[in-house]
Amino acid sequence: MNRLPFLPLLIAAILTTQASAESIVPLKGQTSQQTQIDINDCHSIASTSTTSTPQTGGRLKGAAVGAAAGAAGSEVRGRQHDEVYDRVDDDRKQDYRQNRAQQTAAAGAVVGGSRQRQERRAQSKTDAAASSSAYTGCLQGRGYQVTP
Repeated sequence: MNRLPFLPLLIAAILTTQASAESIVPLKGQTSQQTQIDINDCHSIASTSTTSTPQTGGRLKGAAVGAAAGAAGSEVRGRQHDEVYDRVDDDRKQDYRQNRAQQTAAAGAVVGGSRQRQERRAQSKTDAAASSSAYTGCLQGRGYQVTP
């Protein structure tokens, strides 16, 4: 009995990607060795072509925004009470603005760090989808049927 016609189906049943358990069927008579080489090449191509640079500076940016908001807010609050505010010593006014700026800078750093983490998670999902698409496209371009 000649079992060679079933070889591509057997290879497809055995070969699955680790990431998403896709089956890969050689359509151009590729050997199992060539199929493995193509899988490794396409995986390498997909992972390098979709790597993005992680975002940094979220905490620092949040702290700067918070400090500016705190200083401006304290100045506005002081101006709402002009009569009393004008009688306060300039050093005390400055201390009050600096304390408010420090407090809101700390809050801004927390918010900035949280936003940065959210953006990284979203970017990670986007990168994973792009990598999967690039991997599938690479294999299809080399003559394979890729099914989930």
